[in-house]
This record gives sequence, C-alpha cells and structure tokens, in this order.
Amino acid sequence: MKPKFYLLLFSGLLFSKLLQAQDGSADELFTQARTAAFESKDYPKAIALSKKALAKSPDYADVRIFLGRLYSWTKEPDSARQAFALVLVKHPDNKDAQLANATLEFWEDNNEKALLNVNKGLTFYPSDDDFLLLKAKILNSLKKWKEANITIEEVLKRSPKLTEARTLAVRVRENSSKNRIGLNYDFVYFDKQFDNPWHIVNMDYSRQTKLGSITGRVNYANRFNRNGLQFEVDAYPRISGTFQAYISGGYSSDVGVFPHYRAGFSLYANLPESFEAEAGFRYLTFGESTWSYTASIGKYYKSFWFNFWTFLTPSNDQVSQSFAFTTRYYFGGADDYFSLRMGTGLSPDDPQNNVLIGNTTYKLRSNNITLGYRKAFKSLNVIIVNLGLEHQEYRPNTKGNQFDLGIGYIRRF
Repeated sequence: MKPKFYLLLFSGLLFSKLLQAQDGSADELFTQARTAAFESKDYPKAIALSKKALAKSPDYADVRIFLGRLYSWTKEPDSARQAFALVLVKHPDNKDAQLANATLEFWEDNNEKALLNVNKGLTFYPSDDDFLLLKAKILNSLKKWKEANITIEEVLKRSPKLTEARTLAVRVRENSSKNRIGLNYDFVYFDKQFDNPWHIVNMDYSRQTKLGSITGRVNYANRFNRNGLQFEVDAYPRISGTFQAYISGGYSSDVGVFPHYRAGFSLYANLPESFEAEAGFRYLTFGESTWSYTASIGKYYKSFWFNFWTFLTPSNDQVSQSFAFTTRYYFGGADDYFSLRMGTGLSPDDPQNNVLIGNTTYKLRSNNITLGYRKAFKSLNVIIVNLGLEHQEYRPNTKGNQFDLGIGYIRRF
C-alpha cells in the first residue's frame, strides 16, 4: 500500500512541476504580460500573466510595479496603490515605484497627495528630471505657477531638448507672474510705396486672474503723415487643462491710421504629444466690415517649436489667403529663443499692415520673412528684437519692399 501512495505523491509533484514549466519562468511570464499590454492592448490578460509571475516570484519588484501600472490604466486605483505600497515597504528608494505612485495620484486628480508622493521620491533622487517634470505638472494643476516655473526651468537647464518640459515651460511661464508690462516700438521703411516711414508704439499691462490673463493696450501710430491712437483689451480665459480661449476687442477714432473697430476670438487646444491647435475669427472695420477666419497647428520638438497658420478673408466673391510658417529655437528658458517666420499675404493680426486689408478689391500679393531674438535677463526682464522684410504688391503689378525693425521690453512682477 505504501509504495502505491509514494508513487501517487511523486506523480502529483511531477505533474505540478510540469504544469509550472509549461507556464514558463517569472521572467518569461513578465515578457508575455508586457507583450499583451503594449502590443495587444489586452490589459486583463496582462494582469493575469503578471499575477502568475508574482506567484512564482512574490518579491519580483518590477513585475509588481508593472501590475500597479496596469491597474492604473484600467481605472483600479486602490489595487494600484496596494501594488506600489508592497514594493515601497521593502524598497522605499525604488525609483519606478515612487514615480508610478505619484503619477497615479496625479492622474486621479489627487494633486496634494501627488505632490507629497513626488516630494518623497525627490528625497532619494533630488535632481532627477522625471520627478521634477512630474512635480512641475502637479504644481501647474494646483495653479502654483511661480513654483512650477522654477521647477521646470531647473529641468530645462539640464535637459534643454526634453520636449515635454519645453511644452510645459511655455504654458507655465505666462502664468508665473501676476503682473506684466510691455513696451514695443516698430520702425517701418518703404523703398517705393510711401515717402515717409511709419512709427508704431504700443504699451500694455497684463494681470493674471483666477479665470486667466487680461491685457489692456494703448497703440500709437504715425502713418500716412497722420497720428492716431487705438485702445485694445485682450483676455485669455482658461476653460480647462486642455482648452483656452482668446477674446479681443479694439477701438480707434483715427480711422485709416487704425481700424475703427477690431475684434477677435480663438479657441486654443493643448493636444497630446506636444501638439497645439487654434481656430477662430478676426473682425476689422474701416467703414466696411472685413471678416477673416484662422486656423493653426503647432508642435514642440526638443528645443524647437513649429507652427503653421492661415487666414482666409472672403471679399467680393473671392477669398484672400495668407499663410505663415514659424519656428523657434530655444536656447534657454521659455523666454530665450531665436525665431524665423516666413509668410505670404496680409494678416489681420499684423499691427503693421492690417490697415491695408480691404483697401482694394484686387488681391494684392506679398511675401515676407522675419527674424526674431528674445532673451530673458534677471529672470523677470525680457528684451525682444525683430528684423523683417516684406516684398509687397501695393498696386496691381507694382511691387516694393518694406523693411521693419522692432524692439521691445517686458517686465514681469
């Protein structure tokens, strides 16, 4: 009787081992789980395979962290927290577990807890870009823009080509100071079209509010041997973390030097993969009304920003078109870059030449290029220099050149 018992016991153990061998090792199961998650997007299968791997190797930290991430992606935050906690109890300095734990709370909109968790990670990795970038995102969500700006600038000093950091830095920068004043001067010289150069000056003041920024602006221009003033108000209300609006209005009694009325609206979207988009309209009136419709798409890539936009202006059974391509190369923070813009046609957003829109029923052609330089010094001060050339048709089949020099100064406080 005993020999039969031992034979059955041995057979059972052997069968169990064979079944485990068929399942594969913990490493093999981990590989299968990753394949199921990333290639097949089969998260339930990936969770099951991860659990099998942990049954074989309960202390396999990488598998348990991966399981926690799977729970995060499948909206099971409590299970994810438990998985990360099991790792952090034994290995509090595990970078992946600390980062995943903080990211989970950020995704769940528990920003205060996320900030607490990311700061725990930073005690072990104080100069790590992943933790600092996440901290800047959390601070941005908490509307602690000054702290977010300091954090993201620290990342960019070490990693200027980090696309995600660059994208966030530009969005945070304008919110980091409650107040901003600006002063700009443009000198415009014509070789043929006009005998006298144009002088354009604008002063503005911006204030950050809970809803977004509001800017008041006074513009002065000397054009066509006449002086004029224009008053404008711009607002950038924040709708959500993805959407922001632009609402603008302006008035001038010096019609011809400026439009009598102007207005604008755009909806901006911050898209995944560091893309951004805009769609909207502009309205100008010099006695007769002109409507323009605009759309643009932009992309941050490492230290560069690329943008393409167009304006379409219907008039007299035809549509005038203007296009522009702009690129920036960032060599420092969000206010430190060289820019290049190449375009064709007249834009209602161009304060130098929008007075020429609607002056003729003929679609005048123009091509332009502008080089720009912008640099922050002592953090809160910014200088701007622009040089432009426009080859413009100002009468049918008659062309001339326009040379632009612009300088500006911004002070944040």
